[in-house]
Amino acid sequence: MLPRWPRGPLPCLQHRGQELKQQVDSLLSESRLKGALEASKKRDIYQRCIQLKQAINENKNTLQKLKKADEPTPVGNYHQKKEEEHSLLDKLTHQLQELAMSISRENITEIGELTEREEDDDSAEGDEEEDDDDEEESKESGGEEEETQEEEKQGNESHLQATSKEYTAVGNFTAQQAGDLTFKKGEILLIIEKKPDGWWIAKNAKGNKGLVPKTYLEPYHKEDGQESSEEGSEENVDVGDETAEELEVKQRTGSHWSAVRKALSEEISFEQVTSYSQSLLLHSWPSEISCGMLRQALSRPSHVSLILTLWSCKMIPLPELSIQVLSRHVRLCLFDGNKVLSNIHTVRATWQPKKPRTWTFSPQVTGILPCLLDGDCFLRSNSLSPDLGILFELGISYIRNSTGERGELSCGWVFLKLFDASGIPIPAKTYELFLNGGTPYEKGVEVDRSVSRRAHGSVFHQMMMMRRQPQLLVKLRSLNRRSRNILSLLPEILIGSMCCIHLLIFYRQILGDVLLKGRMSMQSADFISNPVLATFPKLLEQPDVMDALRSSWAEKESTLKRSEKRDGEFLKAVFLLVYHDCVVPLLHSTFLPPFRWAEEETEAARWKVIADFLKQNQENKGALQALLSPDGVHEPFDISEQTYDFLGEIRKKAA
Repeated sequence: MLPRWPRGPLPCLQHRGQELKQQVDSLLSESRLKGALEASKKRDIYQRCIQLKQAINENKNTLQKLKKADEPTPVGNYHQKKEEEHSLLDKLTHQLQELAMSISRENITEIGELTEREEDDDSAEGDEEEDDDDEEESKESGGEEEETQEEEKQGNESHLQATSKEYTAVGNFTAQQAGDLTFKKGEILLIIEKKPDGWWIAKNAKGNKGLVPKTYLEPYHKEDGQESSEEGSEENVDVGDETAEELEVKQRTGSHWSAVRKALSEEISFEQVTSYSQSLLLHSWPSEISCGMLRQALSRPSHVSLILTLWSCKMIPLPELSIQVLSRHVRLCLFDGNKVLSNIHTVRATWQPKKPRTWTFSPQVTGILPCLLDGDCFLRSNSLSPDLGILFELGISYIRNSTGERGELSCGWVFLKLFDASGIPIPAKTYELFLNGGTPYEKGVEVDRSVSRRAHGSVFHQMMMMRRQPQLLVKLRSLNRRSRNILSLLPEILIGSMCCIHLLIFYRQILGDVLLKGRMSMQSADFISNPVLATFPKLLEQPDVMDALRSSWAEKESTLKRSEKRDGEFLKAVFLLVYHDCVVPLLHSTFLPPFRWAEEETEAARWKVIADFLKQNQENKGALQALLSPDGVHEPFDISEQTYDFLGEIRKKAA
């Protein structure tokens, strides 16, 4: 008998996935009889949900680490099968989460009904306690029950803070999960219960009840005080009945964790570079977290992590004479052939009048190189798509001489696939990429039809025509251990400039400190008072202010001792001081014109203000004297502008 052929890692995981699917289906079929099940049986189902969820997570982690080279025998459609298996595990996870939440809600409702029945029984027993003999028997038989009931009542009384105060909504809020209450700006809500986590139970004018964030509310002031006091006394009576009638909203299942996870992870725009890994908030963190623990939590390997250098662009077609070119630039992003998978990063090119058809990057300049001109870029992605690659688009910003109209023109695009047909990453080397016209969804469109690649003729003629084709030179660089460790501290999906990478790492470390160590409760929905978290995303839209921060930090870092540079906590504290001395005053300065893309006069005026401010800071050893000077004028701001609403990030994205 022939020996059995060894099964590879992926088939084993597929077999294990089918077993998990059968167990989940069996559990779901049992849960359909939940109306007739006892409480102990429901607890058993809930525990099995948790165990299956852990087993599915283990399968996911193992699947993510798999590589095609690990298979002992060839596997057809390897990446497709891997994606299908990942989708199956996600589906099973979703089913288990819904089942666990439904069981939790039913338990809460049953507990409420039981407490009502027990209170009725207690009142009946109170009427019969006039007889001494009956009283002694009730003490012996029901003493333990009364003690537990009193403890539950005391706990509930300490937890509930019933009020009858009315509040006005200062903004629109849309329910994001079951139990939330949707309301509009200006709507008056009656607060039934104030919870310490920032989510209050409220009732609107229609009688609907649910959870609302307290940051959207402000006290409602009535003109007639007597009417408000009378209504308040009546409402106090109603509060007890309402909380007993509808106990479903007393405990907010999930506590908005779905919104938290979405706000701190998934797809990242350049304005949301604050993203966090999903798994960070799924653990119970200790009250004190060391710098090493936080660094380990922030460090997240990704499927693709590399550094690329934009060398030059050659034979780029010249624009027509009726327009004036304001900017030549390259935009790049992650692309899988159907959709964009990351933020869009822009690098501005330089050119010489003698060679107007050649663009270059990273010019030699005095001082620090502006981040907008830096051709060295980092790239991170967790996508498992076999068609993953980098989409480059060359473009110009222009102004029309006759009408003053401003606009953008595309000079061609090219797609560099990061994996070959067998799923192996492409080698790190310099690539000469020929540009295409039209859009990435069109094939065979030429950038310059006068030098078509399909031109007929001799071999030498075709070779000459290829040399005249518009092209982009890009170099992929292999990562050493130090570079890989640095990139692992960044978000899992991001493209950016290498010159700003240390500032982004500082920002994520500060964000980690605030979210994991600086809050009273991990379920708190309050705004976070932190100017760095509130204003840092603006720097990504204003690269000249980012350059000012880079310059100030480089100057401060040069004065530190070697031992101080090794102390992560000390570096963060110094970075916060530099940030408040440099960025915060500039963002609120009335002398700094608003940022406008590709406007030479505005850019020159902004940089003059920034350079003068940095020189003044250097002379005065800080920004305090400039802030207190009568010559310095700053825009007024509300304190809410200096707060960070991490739940609001997902609300902005949904809107």
